[in-house]
Amino acid sequence: MNQETNSGKSVNGSKRAILIEDEQSVRRATTQALELGGFDVTACERAEPALALLTRDFDGIVVTDVRLPGMSGLELLAAAVAVDPDLPVIVVTGHGDVGMAVDAMRSGAYDFVEKPFASDRLLEVAERASEKRRLVMENRRLREAWASHPELPPLIGQSPAMERVRELIHSLGAAEVDVLINGQTGTGKEVVARQLHAASGRRGPFVALNCGALPESVFDSEIFGHEAGAFTGAQKRRIGKLEYANGGTLFLDEIESMPLALQVKLLRVLQERRLERLGGNESIAIDCRVLAASKADLVQMSARGEFREDLYYRIGVVSLDLPSLAQRRDDIALLLAHFFQAAAVRYRREVPPWTAAQMQQWQQREWPGNVRELRNFADRWVLGVAEAAAPASAPLVAEAMSLPQQVDEFEAGMIAFALRESDGSVALAAQRLGIPRKTLYDKIKKYQLAE
Repeated sequence: MNQETNSGKSVNGSKRAILIEDEQSVRRATTQALELGGFDVTACERAEPALALLTRDFDGIVVTDVRLPGMSGLELLAAAVAVDPDLPVIVVTGHGDVGMAVDAMRSGAYDFVEKPFASDRLLEVAERASEKRRLVMENRRLREAWASHPELPPLIGQSPAMERVRELIHSLGAAEVDVLINGQTGTGKEVVARQLHAASGRRGPFVALNCGALPESVFDSEIFGHEAGAFTGAQKRRIGKLEYANGGTLFLDEIESMPLALQVKLLRVLQERRLERLGGNESIAIDCRVLAASKADLVQMSARGEFREDLYYRIGVVSLDLPSLAQRRDDIALLLAHFFQAAAVRYRREVPPWTAAQMQQWQQREWPGNVRELRNFADRWVLGVAEAAAPASAPLVAEAMSLPQQVDEFEAGMIAFALRESDGSVALAAQRLGIPRKTLYDKIKKYQLAE
């Protein structure tokens, strides 16, 4: 056994790869190429020790030569598929071994690379395989989380913006402080509120109330409750949302829609943590955390006299701002993968395939309805009625292009988009894309893109 990287574990979240190649010079050159592409490589000269590293929890990819001493690359492929059918295995074949490459693909290989190969070709395939593995592992994590807490919607995304949201949820979760959640329509304000409730450890219920959906005439009764006979039709006592959420969390969505008169009453309740039901005189102590959400700028509304400034400062002691989908485009592929799968289960259908070009288009598309619009699109895609679904003739266009051509087209588009988002800064674009700056310069030159 000659295992040149011993740990096999990722470092600082880097991409992982297990390489099996019996020729020392080729093994070292391939290891270097993968490491320059950002991979943490475990290199082996035989398949047997590599197989021992493969588990269902392995979050990386496998690159293996076909012809090896002892267990062959195809035998390793079969064993890897038996461990996890979703584990991407890239098979390296000798020049002219077309039949062997076809056998590998039929046996479940992710892709193949023919010797001698350029480093860029290997990295292109490895990057795509690694992204696929990341999506698979993240979806598994989400499914496991859902199985443990089926009532808790997942917070999906690995972009810096979403990592910041997670950090705030973690730090604010157990704090006995009311929180104002700001965000555009469809950014997931209720999802974050439910995550905050789960992180709080409170044993009471999570109670959601959409202020924008309530007629003004029933606001008082819904939030504060009423006594029997308080008004015509009030035949019995009713517990309001604040009281019902005792020991738990009350989520007031679209709080900007709350009538000004009731804002005064809510402010007093939040300050004293006591309330009186409509038509009653008894002062009732409440123990609930209040989370409010707004899609409007409450500061501007306060300046116009449309929202009470004192209430804003009371609920906005701590604010949590949610990014729009346009601010976290890197998460779109992961979100769509999750929503496609959820829709397929819900509607008992297979997920229709999509192309790399389509995913690139979706990542660059404007989604004014944010995550909610993306989820609705995923439903329509699975049902076969999405407006962005490819026409029947589209596969003919795809077939006219070779796989390397399609990969080049996709990569050029992603690089061009990253450069636009980075205002032409190659350093920032390289950081966004997760590749070395020199590699990006080479690709800019290759695709003749303006820097």
